[in-house]
Amino acid sequence: MRTSWNKGLTKETNKSIKQISLTMKRRKINNFSKWRERMIKSGKIKSIYKDLKKDGDLAELIGVILGDGHIGIFPRTDRLLIFSNTKNKSFINRYAGLIEKIFDKKPVISHLTTSKCTRIGIYEKYISKRLKIPKGAKTKKHFSVPRWILKNRGFVIRYLRGLYEAEGNFSIHKPTCTYKMFFSNSNISLEKIVYRLVKQLGFHPNLSGQKVQISRKKEVYDFIKLISFRKY
Repeated sequence: MRTSWNKGLTKETNKSIKQISLTMKRRKINNFSKWRERMIKSGKIKSIYKDLKKDGDLAELIGVILGDGHIGIFPRTDRLLIFSNTKNKSFINRYAGLIEKIFDKKPVISHLTTSKCTRIGIYEKYISKRLKIPKGAKTKKHFSVPRWILKNRGFVIRYLRGLYEAEGNFSIHKPTCTYKMFFSNSNISLEKIVYRLVKQLGFHPNLSGQKVQISRKKEVYDFIKLISFRKY
């Protein structure tokens, strides 16, 4: 059986395919319209995008995206990515699972060969709008905590867990009996949010530079237990 000449080729890797794509775009020809209609009817492609369920899972996912995630906007869809150290398989499995549960769509997990980074990602319409997280780089953006999270202590804890799983760090220096729980992020509004919420939960954090820090030994362990830090 003969195979098609263009099997495995894309417009990014082949000039002929790219020219065909540009010609069809210019003539407004949608070569996949009938296929897309069949997929929508079979339920394999969504046609309705409902609001996401406001619960602890969503609160935690929002937190981890704000820490180690990125939302990109394309002409017909959004792309959600969460980044992880490739060695942290438990983190990858947890947040791949949360994405699948919340969006009812299995994410693609890709390992970058040029670094020790793994990307957990999905493409879908209106991701940014439904999560209420702006697209693009987050460094200079101003964030606020959704009201539905603030109204529920359990949701606040899950939201903080997501943030700390992405940008948190626990350290011990036994010679000096020093115990530290850090949150570090270059976004000033996120630092202030974490500081305020940790304080709201009854702890005594310090905010200095780009770090929110808990230093009392008992509070460090109580906080780790409260948010189930690194427990997968």
